[in-house]
Amino acid sequence: MDWKHACAPDLATFERLARDAYEQIPPMLREACGDVVIRIEDFAPDTVLDELGLDDPFELTGLYQGVDLTQKSTLDSSAEPDFVFLYRRPILDEWCENGEVELGHLIAHVLIHEIGHHFGFSDEDMHRVEEEEG
Repeated sequence: MDWKHACAPDLATFERLARDAYEQIPPMLREACGDVVIRIEDFAPDTVLDELGLDDPFELTGLYQGVDLTQKSTLDSSAEPDFVFLYRRPILDEWCENGEVELGHLIAHVLIHEIGHHFGFSDEDMHRVEEEEG
């Protein structure tokens, strides 16, 4: 590819790729996601990085923010929806470093990982599933 005239995909393009990835999730799992809001931002805010003990904003490609389904009660009335954040610049950085994965696949990978947290899976659980699937 001639990178001389290439431009990084903007937030709107990322949103489209994330929406496409979300649509590929089996309908039963999408329904279980309920009202999870997917947001695309360039980087995580400094407050989030501080809470996670991260100095480098490129270390965080995605984040689930909310109460996972294993902790929710039918009596809960949450004022805020659950969120999945995808961070464009760190994902682009990882995509460029890897060089062998299509951007849409990487976005789908991060999205599914964060949705896994919505279902109550830990990072360790998600890594174990990824290793089993190869």
